[in-house]
Amino acid sequence: MPKRTSKPAAKAAASKSQKQNSACRVALIGFGTVGRAVAKILCESGDGSLRLTHICNRNVERKKQPWVPSDVIWTDDVQAVLKSDAQIVIELIGGLNPAEQIVRSALGSGKSVVTANKQLIARHGPDLLQLASSKGGQIEFGASVAGGVPVLPALRTGLCGDKLHGIAGILNGTCNYILSRIENARIPFSEALEEAQARGYAEADASEDLDGGDARAKLAILALAGLHSRVAPESVRARTIRAIDAVDFDYAAELGCTIRQISRADLKADTLFADVGPCLVPTDSPFGRVQRNLNLVLTSGQYGGDMAFLGAGAGGDPTAVAVVSDLMFVAQSLSAGGGKRSAASNVSTPAISNDFETPWYLRFFVRDQPGIVARLAQILAAHRLNIDSLLQKPGFEKSSLPFVITLEPCRDALLHPALEEMAGLDFAIRPCLCLPILR
Repeated sequence: MPKRTSKPAAKAAASKSQKQNSACRVALIGFGTVGRAVAKILCESGDGSLRLTHICNRNVERKKQPWVPSDVIWTDDVQAVLKSDAQIVIELIGGLNPAEQIVRSALGSGKSVVTANKQLIARHGPDLLQLASSKGGQIEFGASVAGGVPVLPALRTGLCGDKLHGIAGILNGTCNYILSRIENARIPFSEALEEAQARGYAEADASEDLDGGDARAKLAILALAGLHSRVAPESVRARTIRAIDAVDFDYAAELGCTIRQISRADLKADTLFADVGPCLVPTDSPFGRVQRNLNLVLTSGQYGGDMAFLGAGAGGDPTAVAVVSDLMFVAQSLSAGGGKRSAASNVSTPAISNDFETPWYLRFFVRDQPGIVARLAQILAAHRLNIDSLLQKPGFEKSSLPFVITLEPCRDALLHPALEEMAGLDFAIRPCLCLPILR
């Protein structure tokens, strides 16, 4: 005889089936640190609006987890995912290849996409937004900048009524950890880097972080979302933090400042002034108070004034929260039958310049001899640059003597010819470290 099912059990089973049928179907491509955290949230949240249907990854048999529901399909075949009935594809493999082809294929087939891929959005964001709109889908990328800090959703929705003209931020947690460790422990740069690598804050090859490539890509995304400006990351100058020495924090402290890697973009008429690199910032400013691997983004608007966003910029769980938040937004839009974000048709392509006008910090390491300051002052005067102060701390060997000259505000373009001339002086034993002073 067939087994009888009680009415309550049958009703519960029917209700579960109905919820699954009405839920938005989600496929996950990439099961690394962030992908695993995203899957964990989706499987444990009990939110009936999202249903994980596929997990795609290389060597997928080694990735399987017992907490994933049995009806989820595990596969290493990306094309099978793209041809499935999943409505939203989460791309978490990173990089440009094959991520770009995967995202374009998903959008081209009418699916929506959620991604945390900063390089992809920095280089192809406007085109992908346009493709999504033309095919009736969406692409969301709130996790591509500042991890769990909801700055991109805020720029694209919460602040879209304002007219933003400036964005600045501490966008790379690795650099901020290293600089704050040098500041607090007065240890050499190399030691702070080794510590960051040991703690998992920096890769074995941390060049993308240290030399500004990571922050530059994130700044391009912020410029797209907040300033409606198309910016090729490579068009923005990126300056390394490798030359920062513990003594620079001693001198910065005398000026009431500390040192942080700052990414900044100011839109003036048809020109976007943009730069990434170490800067002196007041110790009592929002940037000066950010320690360890936190991220901070400040926006400046014509009507709303200044806004700040602070939080953990990396890590599996914070980034996964941003991804799932984007998923929920897309699912709600699909459920409502609309509500898509615009394709950013008002995006412009401004000229890019790094010719900021600021005060400057110049740190020299020299072999001490008579006439050094006079020679430097002569070069600066010849280039019409005004000295604001001269700082020299005692107790250093005369064979490697550090001292600092600060300059009154001047344009970047006027300063660098003078620096090139100074580089050829016979008493210089290191290149001059030149940092903007932000007030």
